Amino acid sequence: MKKINYIKLLVLGLVSLSSCKKDYLDTRPKDSVEHSEVFATTKSAKVAVNGLARMMTQQYLSSQGFNGEGTIKMYYGNYPGNNFFVNLSGWADIINANYNQNLTSIYLYYPWYYYYKLIVNANEIILNIDAADGPDSEKQFIKAQALTFRAYSFMMLAQIYGNRWSDSNNGQTGGLVLRTDVSTGDMPLSTLGQTYDLIYKDLNEAIGLYEKAGLNRESGKNFQVNKDVAYAVFARAALNKEDYASAEKYAVLARANYKLMTNAEYKSGFYDPNGEWIWSSYGAADETLFFYSFQSYIAYNSSASAARTTPKCISRELFNEIPKTDIRRDLFLDPKSDAYTTATGIAGAAMKARAFQTFPDLQSTAVPYAYMNFKFKAKDLPGVGNLNHFRAAEMYLIEAEAKYFQNKPASEIQSTLNALNATSGRDANYNCTKTGVALLKEIKLYRAIELWGEGFDWFDMKRWGDPIVRNAFANGGNFLTSLAVTINPQDKNKWTWSIPLRESDYNKGLE
Repeated sequence: MKKINYIKLLVLGLVSLSSCKKDYLDTRPKDSVEHSEVFATTKSAKVAVNGLARMMTQQYLSSQGFNGEGTIKMYYGNYPGNNFFVNLSGWADIINANYNQNLTSIYLYYPWYYYYKLIVNANEIILNIDAADGPDSEKQFIKAQALTFRAYSFMMLAQIYGNRWSDSNNGQTGGLVLRTDVSTGDMPLSTLGQTYDLIYKDLNEAIGLYEKAGLNRESGKNFQVNKDVAYAVFARAALNKEDYASAEKYAVLARANYKLMTNAEYKSGFYDPNGEWIWSSYGAADETLFFYSFQSYIAYNSSASAARTTPKCISRELFNEIPKTDIRRDLFLDPKSDAYTTATGIAGAAMKARAFQTFPDLQSTAVPYAYMNFKFKAKDLPGVGNLNHFRAAEMYLIEAEAKYFQNKPASEIQSTLNALNATSGRDANYNCTKTGVALLKEIKLYRAIELWGEGFDWFDMKRWGDPIVRNAFANGGNFLTSLAVTINPQDKNKWTWSIPLRESDYNKGLE
């Protein structure tokens, strides 16, 4: 990893994010911001924290299409997963996970580069905020926010570059380079257990500081982190670590202030925060990545060619498991009895006409596919929208899974699933009565349905140690032949991405 100039990175993100577009674009000249100015007051330090949020929606590494957090969700969560189809045979190496041991691949390097950029900037805030002028409560809140960003970044890196916990010998396998200051010297690799120890430490400290500060994020600014976000990160990290008691505890706390979406909200396009969204990244027409944004890849109404000509589709098998009474089934193009090309899924004339009639905001040049998604929509073109990171629904699912692995009564788990699916109105006819292994299968099924397209697919399959099994149309699926593969848990270095050469060449502590 190259030596990172912290001040340059901070300046790239020094924007005052706001619901007001003029405020959002209010930046200072890059060469006018000195380190002492950034941390002189809590007012300026707040802008630096907002800069961390801004870094999550920026384009990186030249023309490769890397777009902050959206790329993590698409290239690392959706594409290589089990339930996400796109007609991109040329992307087979990404989709079939063939780059995770290619030490010089930019795809192997990107998550490392991106998350350590967030970490080094969070470190600057953590180390310098105490000396800033301003109320103690503001300093506590700002430090808590930076700790939350750092914990989130280390958690995501651990999922990609670390073994699944069940393969880690209780955390003894390799973890990450745990830089918590601004040094750029040699540093050894931690264990995975030490990595999670730091994540937990950061989150516990952040939660304590949030409580001392007594402050919350500004109204309407869902891109800012707060105590609820720290709870949500803790819940997901604990689930990854198989610390199920903590996962349940923090999932319940994280969703306490958030209500599940109404059916109308669920069908509104997943581009604006609502009462269910715990944390997201900001998106607006005057602050967009244009054709590299997440929505430009996935939104059904996007004018970007990536969405128009190769729409993103749910797997045929998963779609067929969604009950006909479930409103989430309506978010995908059901082929019904209409014809389509069984080699690729391209809709025939009747299905195409039905797609345009049902969703008239499709671009006139769009190419509908059987099972294509209508879950994600752009609120402006080519692909503008806010990007969700945590929702209350995920917390219900974490709670259910954590209870299952703690051997809690089946009735408690069934009640949690019923609240998510039936009481919410997503499927008023839903009633979970399953027990034992069938109940775990039900939890996994509804994670796949509820969170489809949001970047969880590959991460969930890795965490569970379940094989990815993709089938071509002839075998009941809808994947291209080149993508219709089986990837077992022990394959591909146990789905663990190697440490990039750009880190090991620079950091002699890894020798």
